[in-house]
Amino acid sequence: MSSINDMTVGSPTRDILKFAVPLICGYVLQQMYLIIDAAMVGRFVSVNALAAVGASTSIMFLIMGFCNGACAGFAIPVAQAFGAKDLPLMRQYVGNALRLSAFIALLITVATCLLCTPILRMVNTPDEIFGDAYTFLILQFAAIPFTFSYNLLSCFMRALGNSKQPFYFLIFSSIVNILLDFLFIIIMRLGVEGVGVATMLSQAVSAWLCYKYIRRKMQMLIPNGEECRYDKGKAITLLNNGVPMGLQFSITAIGSIMLQSANNALGTVYVAAFTASMRVKYLFTCVFENIGVAMATYCGQNIGAHRLDRITLGIRSAIKIMLVYFLLTMLVIMPFSEEMMMMFVDAGEKAIIDNASLFMRIACCFYPVLGLLVILRYSIQGLGFSNLSMLSGVMEMIARCGVSLWLVPALGFLGVCYGDPVAWVAADVFLVPCIIVLMRRLRRRASER
Repeated sequence: MSSINDMTVGSPTRDILKFAVPLICGYVLQQMYLIIDAAMVGRFVSVNALAAVGASTSIMFLIMGFCNGACAGFAIPVAQAFGAKDLPLMRQYVGNALRLSAFIALLITVATCLLCTPILRMVNTPDEIFGDAYTFLILQFAAIPFTFSYNLLSCFMRALGNSKQPFYFLIFSSIVNILLDFLFIIIMRLGVEGVGVATMLSQAVSAWLCYKYIRRKMQMLIPNGEECRYDKGKAITLLNNGVPMGLQFSITAIGSIMLQSANNALGTVYVAAFTASMRVKYLFTCVFENIGVAMATYCGQNIGAHRLDRITLGIRSAIKIMLVYFLLTMLVIMPFSEEMMMMFVDAGEKAIIDNASLFMRIACCFYPVLGLLVILRYSIQGLGFSNLSMLSGVMEMIARCGVSLWLVPALGFLGVCYGDPVAWVAADVFLVPCIIVLMRRLRRRASER
């Protein structure tokens, strides 16, 4: 039973931290190798190559965000069934999720590879970096089946409270990725093509490790006999959770695409600054994101066990954890932003360093808003109301579109810097009253039973 973690008993703070810490460490490591990717390209290839890697960041967020969101949504009924101690039902959901995921991954891979050129034109990719941007993006699209496989299997493991093994697998695949970066970029001089191939191979390794572990240590997840059969009702339940969560990320990314398109039109210097700052931003914000991921599993298990009291306590505990982490980010980002940007470009690239540092400092001031957003959004998802969390993504999209259409033309790159903070505030305006009303409704239903 060491491979599972029942989050319906014990201290909520301890349960959340026990689940979130390995998850955070894994994603911090994952962001570190993305930073290393960008740093190697910027240092050993060229500034234009760095801009090419970053020119499609919002596109990858759109596509991979849908894949990751769908996988997380598919795992919610699994977590709820596990919390209710109904293991046959849990395995039926697993079997149907595997079928749906295989179809979705294949469909997305084919569509994105065919549309790669129009996509890059849509986001105003500068001509001088278009070739490298195309090479990098199509390799990322080709890796979608591996990415989908890893995310789905790791989400199944996390649904049972096991966040440690996905962390260990990320460690190994990250090391593989970094070693391949050295081989392909520095030794073989493959440029952005080397970055794409290294990422693809490391994703394949992580997916294979998850598969082998479930086969050996978590057999309770493996469907048997009738549990393997396609069930229309179960498939609809999975899609009702997975599609809204996937669309939530994709809808959010539409605003990000418009923001990046507006930024790309400012020129290569600003594309490079945006790329560098976004790499570091994701390193810091992935902690908030994974506190939220922990809340999805925590709330999913506890709603399955009908423990509404623990859900409220868990949300409060997560907010306290988030605020402590925010103070740590302030102590690092505010004084050391320029030094962090010098990982990507030479000290002489002052325009890139100054703009990227400005982006980081402005975003950091709004991190508590982001932290509250992900805690509430993932909690609502874990409770089984993915449609409501998707609407918060709509609020983010509208806000980013507004920034792209009005602030960026008026303020230039300063407007780009305020794109994320404005979107985070807009989402919280929706989520805060939403969680209050939702919890009141759930308590009223519980009292009527």
